[in-house]
Amino acid sequence: PAKPSTAAKTRKPRSYAVRNSPIHGRGVFATRTIRKGADIVEYRGRRITMEAADELPDSDPDNPFHTFLFELFDGRVIDAGQRGNAARWINHSCRPNCEPYEDDDCRVFIAAKRTIRAGEELSYDYKLNVPGRRTARLLAEYACRCGSPRCRGTMIDLRKKRR
Repeated sequence: PAKPSTAAKTRKPRSYAVRNSPIHGRGVFATRTIRKGADIVEYRGRRITMEAADELPDSDPDNPFHTFLFELFDGRVIDAGQRGNAARWINHSCRPNCEPYEDDDCRVFIAAKRTIRAGEELSYDYKLNVPGRRTARLLAEYACRCGSPRCRGTMIDLRKKRR
């Protein structure tokens, strides 16, 4: 029998698992302690223009405001609905334990904002950037369900506006 490669021997098991979430649908949960500052997972998917993203059909016709899109600084979008990974299931929170960051190669990673204990659900602030006027109806359509004491009530970033 062939020996396992060195990479296979040294690869640590994932620090997270996808399962049902009390926040919304599916969620990602720590399977062990994750230290502050640690990269947890890369947000992966097909890269498309914002214009192409705007033309996509709803990822969930029963919940048209559910999205697997991640906006990049260069104006493109990662569509995790196509070739995405577990990162697409990380839910929004107004008091998150993770934060996304984009590296120089336009790759997005989710990192621990603080030490996360095994069993905790991973979350980050989506800071959604949607077109149109910020009406009460629009904000409600992107309602936040995080339950944090200082929840702003919406996943939309109230400071950032897209034309």
